[in-house]
Amino acid sequence: MEQDQWVTAVGRDAVEVPDTLFFDLDGTLIDSQVGITRCITHAFERMQHPAPPVEALRGWIGPSLRTSFGPLFNDAAKVEQAVAYYCERFEAEGWQEHAVFDDIEQVVRALHARGHRLAVVTAKNEAHARRIIEHLPFGACFDEVIGATADGSRSSKPQLVAEALSRLSLQPGQCWMIGDRRMDIEGARHHGLRNIGVLWGFGGAEELSEAGADVLATSPKELLTLIG
Repeated sequence: MEQDQWVTAVGRDAVEVPDTLFFDLDGTLIDSQVGITRCITHAFERMQHPAPPVEALRGWIGPSLRTSFGPLFNDAAKVEQAVAYYCERFEAEGWQEHAVFDDIEQVVRALHARGHRLAVVTAKNEAHARRIIEHLPFGACFDEVIGATADGSRSSKPQLVAEALSRLSLQPGQCWMIGDRRMDIEGARHHGLRNIGVLWGFGGAEELSEAGADVLATSPKELLTLIG
């Protein structure tokens, strides 16, 4: 059987099961730049440490917070304090400071209607990601939300994809990863998932191509063509 032809037997017939789609959150489903950068700036203010320029903070959207704070503080205790300050503002205000990308809702609903099982796989704190998804008008389309643990023990994309496969009892050949940053592509390739790099987020064509993206999508509606 070809890897991408997963079927389940029903009596004497074989019914094709649509692939499961793992969506990144920030930069793929929602534009969360305002909320994330404000929370990062808040953390630096509380730490009494100069913040990077706002334009540089765009690159912080995607990696885990500890990955980004680490090189600047070079002290585990200070990194944890900075993460705590970030969460302080995010839980109060930041989680609401986002906008859904144009056409994403219609595309997600269409893929769900086709029978695809959908899940969110994000390096964002899982509790934070769940809160956002629960408040999206199309949030019910997602069967599961897999995110980082509060202590950072599960935060890299390979770890998150592994958790998604385990939690949903899936094989890599049944799944696609859809995301806007190199980490999404690297996580998918680590486990042998097909993947799509999206160009409406925070990465860009060069970053995604260098990471080895199978294909690039310039708009959400392209996903309907790229995914059967």
